[in-house]
Amino acid sequence: MQDDFPHESETFHEPETPPANAPRAGLSRDPGTGLTRDPGTGSTRDPGTGHPRPPRREFKARGSFVERCPGCNLPMLNCLCPYRVQARSYARVWLLTHSMEHFKPTNTGRLIQDVLPDTEVFTWYRTAPDERLLALLDDKRFAPFVVFPDDQPDYAERVVDIDAVTESRAAGRIPVYLLLDGTWRQARRIFRKSPYLDTLPVLPLRTERLTRYRLRKPASSSHLCTAEVAAELLRQGGDEEAALALDDYFDAFNECYAASRRFEKIEAPTAAMRRLLAGQE
Repeated sequence: MQDDFPHESETFHEPETPPANAPRAGLSRDPGTGLTRDPGTGSTRDPGTGHPRPPRREFKARGSFVERCPGCNLPMLNCLCPYRVQARSYARVWLLTHSMEHFKPTNTGRLIQDVLPDTEVFTWYRTAPDERLLALLDDKRFAPFVVFPDDQPDYAERVVDIDAVTESRAAGRIPVYLLLDGTWRQARRIFRKSPYLDTLPVLPLRTERLTRYRLRKPASSSHLCTAEVAAELLRQGGDEEAALALDDYFDAFNECYAASRRFEKIEAPTAAMRRLLAGQE
């Protein structure tokens, strides 16, 4: 649903399941994709779970030949690393990410990881649920909510509002926003093809907020990207300091990437960038 929430994007072959026999030693980082690569076999591992992934064609979308910072994956012209901050939140964010999203430098799920150190990332494969995710879903310390629109009647009885988040917090459990990170079509598929999500309460995002995301064209200005969804949920759930930090970091990312597309160097930091720099002092 989420980058943007929803959006249309590039079409890739979708791997159904990771291979089980890729070696675990001697891995190196693939600068083209950000994944770890075995130099002997050419197989890669996704950054979220370490699942081995099969060799695939080189990613040659627009911008793939730009020199990028290995830390933030943005063009070196406007690196985001100087503005990186961390914040603490009571609620957690877990990303269930479609495998193709890891290849897209415009994906904003990684911004959540940068700001919130307790963020968990799981790569979705239809026939191979992530074992760690399954274990965490069974962990009674957490109260997970799958973030998804309430636009279909067949799961209406599972729909809750933000009050359920504050109630779980008051009961001593840790609320978790489980975001389905991918195109709208991919997110629908994740939601419908993942039986382990069927018992979770569904939390639709209700907000008047309009997107500030400038790197992918949304179908509507009300369709938020992943980082914006997370920031808004954190704000509504009472984690305002974390929400503000994530919002500023997202704005800095947006500005850096957009300026780099125009081959322009940002000379004067924006207001969001100045706040991030001040927060590091």
